[in-house]
Amino acid sequence: MLAHYYRELLRFLQGTVRDRDTAADLAQESYARVLAVQQSGEAINEPRALLYRTARNLVIDQYRRSEVRGTYAAAEGDSSVDAVDLTAGPEALEPEVAAMSSQTVDALLTAIGELPLRCREAFILHKFDGLSQAEVARQMGISVTMVERHIKLGMQACRACQEQMRGGGRSLPLTAQSWSGK
Repeated sequence: MLAHYYRELLRFLQGTVRDRDTAADLAQESYARVLAVQQSGEAINEPRALLYRTARNLVIDQYRRSEVRGTYAAAEGDSSVDAVDLTAGPEALEPEVAAMSSQTVDALLTAIGELPLRCREAFILHKFDGLSQAEVARQMGISVTMVERHIKLGMQACRACQEQMRGGGRSLPLTAQSWSGK
């Protein structure tokens, strides 16, 4: 069942770390950890969510290790660098920021999950799997114009979710009327 998400996870990781080999290593390690949990007998209600959370945590760990290595290497010749400065992580890895980021990702995945089935499929194929609109249209047996509409609706749902997370605007309802453009 988890193998279904491999390509999607690999593309996500490639976009995050910007290195194909590192992304492949992180994806493999993510799968190994999730499979270990699964084999331990623990029930996994949302395997995709656990897989993504594990991958994201591995990316953060890798970033921390590379930052520490780089900071120590640069500081070896600089005696003015305080030891406290060496242990401080980047602001993006602070617990509050990480929690907000995790909540945002979860909210966006929920918003995407609530899209109509065909819309969600087109959106995921284009945004996560990296297929062109023409490739999505061929695979789904629909027109490119319909794919464009699906992607537009998916993007609107994501923007509305982000606005709602910022405490801003109201969410856009995904109704038949909003779909037909009326």
